[in-house]
Amino acid sequence: MGFEMRKKGKFERAEEFAKRIKEVHKEAKTVLRKSQEEIRKYADRKRSKPEEYRVGDWVLLSTKDLKCQMKGRHSEKLTE
Repeated sequence: MGFEMRKKGKFERAEEFAKRIKEVHKEAKTVLRKSQEEIRKYADRKRSKPEEYRVGDWVLLSTKDLKCQMKGRHSEKLTE
């Protein structure tokens, strides 16, 4: 009546292919995780622990990237 039962043998190659792709994906994931750990190990060798600051500690700051709006004589003349 227009409905055919799927034959098991018809899709075996596709199922085998999907299974193989899953295996390859799992292997790749394992290898990538291992290489990430190695890279992290070598990167962390030269890192030092960050300094810990407490409330009230004096620190030096760079004003290089701070935008400061200073009001001077020239800015007052423009607004009056």
